[in-house]
Amino acid sequence: MKASKEPVRQPGIKDIADALGISIGTVDRALHARPGVNPTTCARVLRMADKLGYRPNVAARALKLNRHFRIEVQLPKEISSFFGPMREGIRHAAAGPLGASIEMHFAEYPRLDWGDIELLEAAIPKKYDGIVCSPSDAAKVGPLIDALQRQGTTVVCVGSDAPRSERLASIAIDGYVSGSLAAELLIHALPSASVVAAISGNLRILDHAEKLRGYAATLALLAPRISLLPVLESHDSPKEAYDQTKDLLKRHPEMQGLYVSTANSLPVLRAVREKSRARGMRIVTTDLFSELAPMIENGEIMATLYQRPFTQGRLAIQSLVHFLIEGVRPNPITRLTPHIVLRGNLPIFYEYVSTTASISR
Repeated sequence: MKASKEPVRQPGIKDIADALGISIGTVDRALHARPGVNPTTCARVLRMADKLGYRPNVAARALKLNRHFRIEVQLPKEISSFFGPMREGIRHAAAGPLGASIEMHFAEYPRLDWGDIELLEAAIPKKYDGIVCSPSDAAKVGPLIDALQRQGTTVVCVGSDAPRSERLASIAIDGYVSGSLAAELLIHALPSASVVAAISGNLRILDHAEKLRGYAATLALLAPRISLLPVLESHDSPKEAYDQTKDLLKRHPEMQGLYVSTANSLPVLRAVREKSRARGMRIVTTDLFSELAPMIENGEIMATLYQRPFTQGRLAIQSLVHFLIEGVRPNPITRLTPHIVLRGNLPIFYEYVSTTASISR
């Protein structure tokens, strides 16, 4: 009978101290950026911690300090195929041992650039410890984030960014890379002299603007003979997206490629179907959800760029909570690489998306 394997013990502060021949107190002060440790010793401690794979027990520290943190998550109701999984990632990260230290509030507004300003204004007198939000117009949102930060409410942006604000961190997909990938996919699938278009959300939102910048720049650099029609802004409204697509197809029957840079793709695809253009057009969409999968399988959609919303949500709340408890600042900007989903690897990604969508149900 084989002996059961003992669980691998995670390295702790004592292991770092023993490895360096210094006191546990010195290691603790260095890890938490407290005074009393010279810079050379602090650097040695951090290098050894990384070498040993030390990870702070954030939950235990919060319980020890007897601290409870009030956090509000402000996300739009639309588009649920993107922001729904993002909420699940946030809930999942805040569950378990950390749950005892967090009082989580979820607040919704109709859609991006419609209600987010009011929610941020309303949060100022509530004096939350932290807020996770998805900025729309950075010029309008930035001053509110600054006001929250100055009063002690730490803000983390997710899904987009307000780069000139005082926010703690931003977690999002790399929009420029996403748009560039969409352009490359269409370049390889279309004749050298083709006409393509793009349907975006509100271009005042940094994420949308970056996607279009990457898309246009890559087309111009790699395929100058491919013509890009003027970009359409649907403002993440299903009705606007449907109406604009119908009008686009009517005015440009020569169009052969289309990039939908938001998860608001279903009304666009419905308009394409109604015009009987689905089989004759190369379409790249954004994100992955149940309604999209059969269209990838039957070839209506050539590829989709998965933005990993669950991971974005998980990283956002982890960055915020670790800062509140440990006082250690995360990287101010984290940009995730989008995943290209084709018919061949669809089952792998769809299984993952289905699993993450049901984690907290």
